[in-house]
Amino acid sequence: MILYIAEKPSLGRAIAQGFAGRQQKRDGYIELENGDCVTWCIGHLLEQAQPDKYNPIYAKWALQHLPIIPQDWILVPKKGTSKQLTVVKRLLKTASQIVNAGDPDREGQLLVDEVITYCRVKRALIDNAGRLLINDLNVSAVKKSLKNIRSNREFSGLSISALARSRADWLYGLNLTRAYTLLGQRGGYSGVLSVGRVQTPVLGLVVRRDFEIAQFQSKPFYEVIVTLATQQKHNEDSQQFTAKWQPSAACEPYQDEEGRVIVKKLAETVVKKTSGQPGLVESNAVKSKQSPPPLPYNLSALQIDASKRFNLSPKSVLDICQSLYERHQLITYPRSDSRYLPLEHFREASAVLSAIKANSPAQQNAVENANCKLKSKAWNDSKVDAHHAIIPTSRTKALAILTPDEAKIYQLIATQYLMQFYGPHKYQEQTAVITIAGGEFMAKAKSTTDQGWLALTKQNEDKHEPQLPSLTKGQILDCIDSQMVEKQTSPPKHFSEATLLAAMTGIARYVQDSNIKKILKDTDGLGTEATRASIIDLLFKRLFMQKVGKEIHASPTGKALINALPSEATQPDMTAIWESNLDKIAQRQMRYQDFMQPLTLSLTQLIGASQQIDTSQFAGLASTKPAYKKKWRKKKAN
Repeated sequence: MILYIAEKPSLGRAIAQGFAGRQQKRDGYIELENGDCVTWCIGHLLEQAQPDKYNPIYAKWALQHLPIIPQDWILVPKKGTSKQLTVVKRLLKTASQIVNAGDPDREGQLLVDEVITYCRVKRALIDNAGRLLINDLNVSAVKKSLKNIRSNREFSGLSISALARSRADWLYGLNLTRAYTLLGQRGGYSGVLSVGRVQTPVLGLVVRRDFEIAQFQSKPFYEVIVTLATQQKHNEDSQQFTAKWQPSAACEPYQDEEGRVIVKKLAETVVKKTSGQPGLVESNAVKSKQSPPPLPYNLSALQIDASKRFNLSPKSVLDICQSLYERHQLITYPRSDSRYLPLEHFREASAVLSAIKANSPAQQNAVENANCKLKSKAWNDSKVDAHHAIIPTSRTKALAILTPDEAKIYQLIATQYLMQFYGPHKYQEQTAVITIAGGEFMAKAKSTTDQGWLALTKQNEDKHEPQLPSLTKGQILDCIDSQMVEKQTSPPKHFSEATLLAAMTGIARYVQDSNIKKILKDTDGLGTEATRASIIDLLFKRLFMQKVGKEIHASPTGKALINALPSEATQPDMTAIWESNLDKIAQRQMRYQDFMQPLTLSLTQLIGASQQIDTSQFAGLASTKPAYKKKWRKKKAN
């Protein structure tokens, strides 16, 4: 009997639909006509044991017990899922072959592998297990995947990487959370001060941004804008346009670090010298440019756009995507970190476009004007591994049966996919350099020649784009007006959910060390596609952050925690090194033990250093609910 083990019931049902013949729905599994079975987990059926499972004395939080580092790790059945674990265990005893059908990511790989190991399956069965990778729950896509089952051993590095991450997060989060919670209690704080490898650097971003804003002092700076006019010719009217002063190197002592002029008298002098003077065109360049369509969405890019357009939280977007994927089967696997598509998928483009047209009346014209023969850079096998970008499926289902938010997200995903068949946005960019009284001024203009994919966005609405006249080098112009414009420097903006999520995905911008910056550019930033939304949500629930309108502010408790922790725990650098090493484990370029040993050593040092902090900063802070002390481990998202 071949036993297929899916990550969740919806995936199990989809796999069963890929087989012909009569099927019997059993308690916790589906029996196929040939006797093979499809069963499933319900997410994680197992979880890391709590410290008191290793030693009863750990039930009480005490500084002298730290760090707690298990020698032999224990997994225990999760409450509420033990019945399904029993079903899987019983089926494994009679299976002659096993197929891991976890979701196509690191977590999905481990989730099924750990159940197989926990149930003490024979080594021969484990060595010969298959791996079924499914991105699309439609029957045709499932059947195609069933014909391409790979060896589960190919993904052993991915499983070990996920195991290392899981255990490392447990060690780091549990030990430092206990250490700082106990220190908080010493200072008079009664809540849990949770620390996590990802959540704490994210909180650190918010705390530091709030500090920058609080310390910011606005300063004036000055620009000079001139109005220029072409000299009237026999059959042509004079044309006017504006140009902006470009300070020379001699002006550097009067500029700030961003090149803005901060000495008013200098700008006033430029106005006096240029007003009413002739201008000479030094150069006039017209270049044809184009921008390709943006790539289809991965989860983070979708969450960012949905937050900006619809004010939906990252968690809400993920929940909506799960519904569109599992319940409605209208989109492909949503927890994807890829923005590319396999070349093979290009052959299905016409079917997907037809489905969009049938499902979404508002997008019918967009589909009709699409050129399904165009192949954008999104189709690239070298950039696709276990899963690809999030796109619509070929399934037809009227959007009227969806919730309003589900319909919005489907249409957003569909529009991004449609852009791949509209070609580049083409435009001309004109740049003119004019000298007036020895000073250099620049004028720029852009004009669209072909909207391309831009026709599908709000940016395609007619806007008045200032145009420059046709200019030639050596042409004389009249400076009919010269004005100084006083502006004020602006503080950085508070994070919103969209910009905080963008900061997590582009975390390299916030790192100074060039080596670590490179690591972060090569990885996916802070957290994973599957965990970022839950991390932001967790920081709100623990009252470390709060929303003021759309802005995210750190709470007094969040600020106190970040100020108490050593800098290395609040910066993304450590996570960058972790992710780089975890990727090496996945690629079999690093051993599990070589990753874990340095971590255990650093924990001892971090806990020792924590004893030097001033605990009085925790006095008088509003605490989280006491229940978090018992439940923090369940909510621990890195």
